[in-house]
Amino acid sequence: MASNGYLGEFEQMVLLAIMQGGEDANALHVRRELEENANRSVTKGAFYTTLDRLEKKKYVTWKARVPESGRRGLAQRHFRVTPQGVDELRKSRQALLKLWRGLEGLLDAT
Repeated sequence: MASNGYLGEFEQMVLLAIMQGGEDANALHVRRELEENANRSVTKGAFYTTLDRLEKKKYVTWKARVPESGRRGLAQRHFRVTPQGVDELRKSRQALLKLWRGLEGLLDAT
């Protein structure tokens, strides 16, 4: 399958955070996941720009859902990583694992 383009570090993190969120992967959940587990401060602008780019690459889709409570009945976008997005994550992971091979000792030394 042909690649739609290079998957950057932040794009990878966003895709992984969406996958971690499962059915509850709305914007707030994904941003919290990035801030807590990737130790990344995420601005709304950078986050939504990345989501738009991932959607254009067909790596992410979303559905609007009205939450049962809160937000006064306003719909939230809930994200899902597409099969193409999962494929790109696999390719990226394989490339990084190959580059890391043999370097663990050098990088673990302090």
